[in-house]
Amino acid sequence: MEKTNDFTEGKILPKLIGFAFPVLLALFLQAMYGAVDLLVVGQFSSAAAVSAVSTGSQILQSVTTVITGIAMGITVLVGQKIGEKHPHEAGMIIGSGIAMFAVIAIILTILMTCGASSLSALMQAPEEAFSETTAYIRICSAGAVFIIAYNVLGSIFRGIGDSKMPLITVAIACVINIAGDLLFVAGFHWGAAGAAAATVLAQAVSVLLSFLIIRKRALPFTMKRTDLRFNLPVIGKILKLGCPIALQDFLVSISFLVIIAIVNRMGVIASAGVGVAEKLCVFVMLVPSAYMQSMSAFVAQNIGAGKTFRAEKALFCGIATSILAGCCLGYFSFFHGDLMASLFARDPDVILAAATYLKAYAIDCILTSFLFCFVGFFNGNSRTLFVMLQGIIGSFGVRIPVAFFMSRQAGVTLFQIGLATPASSLVQIILCIGYFLMFHRKLRKEMPKSPESRSL
Repeated sequence: MEKTNDFTEGKILPKLIGFAFPVLLALFLQAMYGAVDLLVVGQFSSAAAVSAVSTGSQILQSVTTVITGIAMGITVLVGQKIGEKHPHEAGMIIGSGIAMFAVIAIILTILMTCGASSLSALMQAPEEAFSETTAYIRICSAGAVFIIAYNVLGSIFRGIGDSKMPLITVAIACVINIAGDLLFVAGFHWGAAGAAAATVLAQAVSVLLSFLIIRKRALPFTMKRTDLRFNLPVIGKILKLGCPIALQDFLVSISFLVIIAIVNRMGVIASAGVGVAEKLCVFVMLVPSAYMQSMSAFVAQNIGAGKTFRAEKALFCGIATSILAGCCLGYFSFFHGDLMASLFARDPDVILAAATYLKAYAIDCILTSFLFCFVGFFNGNSRTLFVMLQGIIGSFGVRIPVAFFMSRQAGVTLFQIGLATPASSLVQIILCIGYFLMFHRKLRKEMPKSPESRSL
């Protein structure tokens, strides 16, 4: 077996950053992967096509979010078994997870392919963009099996402490997607349908090549063919941890879809502008997102090894370092949003709309540096029920009501609607701090700190 990344020994900060950096690069490439669709469509097609890709990709992103949320159950359980030095139990978890997601892939393919038109109507896609939105959703849904395999592979490798393999996977997908977009959109002028075809092709090639690479590697877990089955107790554990995260992430995505639906009623320019801004926001949120995923794996291993004190110090290290990047990205989002938006659109009205919306996200850049680290910490501690609850409160108790209230005001701007997001993050941070302080003593009693975990 290959020696895994052991997060339970040594200095915390170098190991956390060393693991988070490939995760950050993978997220960057994944963001590029999604942004290239919008960039090429924005340069070689119409505002209606931009609106179709932005609306359709948000729906697909919501589905992907559910998949990665459930797969987080695999990440946490595998990380804990690696920390406990039980490689075969880690293999059983992975085998059961693969069997479960194979069935999920079949179900999603059927439902979303058949329901593409209904989803477009539900999102109130602008009339001039409706047919292209439907085509985008239907084509991407036909490749759901590759989308799921692509994300499950990443969750497995993060669980074993390997953040480099997901980087290789997404790099392959990114290169293929860029080539596909240039061929189908710029070359064949297929518009949103071309962007969808490039996405499916890229993920299919990426998954197949990734399996070939994996077969030649030694892995820090043992898995037999008999492990590839519906082991109901193991699947139950995966779902118990993953479903609250999936539900929380899904409802968060729904809240953003509601905001997009609200904005779509303001016309195609506002719709396209928010679509461009949302693509840019993926880049803006890269560092906190990388820390959230890394924190989950780092904390899970240390909880498995009984090193709670070390897990808590990792949380504070993550917050301290991610906030530096948050401030820098917030500055660019607030003061140079028009320059950033011009990368994805040529229409000056669309650029202005995107820049206006980005000003609100600039505030959220700082807040998510705290929030995402807390979420990763609680996930690694198996406290996914709390993660779900705070996410639901933020989404449906704050984000949607604030966005709806703002949209009803005379002369409302996209900046005012966008303020719903940082308002939600602020409330969630308060909840996380309160829960951490309340649960701090209990965690210490359950898993006493070890002397060797004190160094940074």
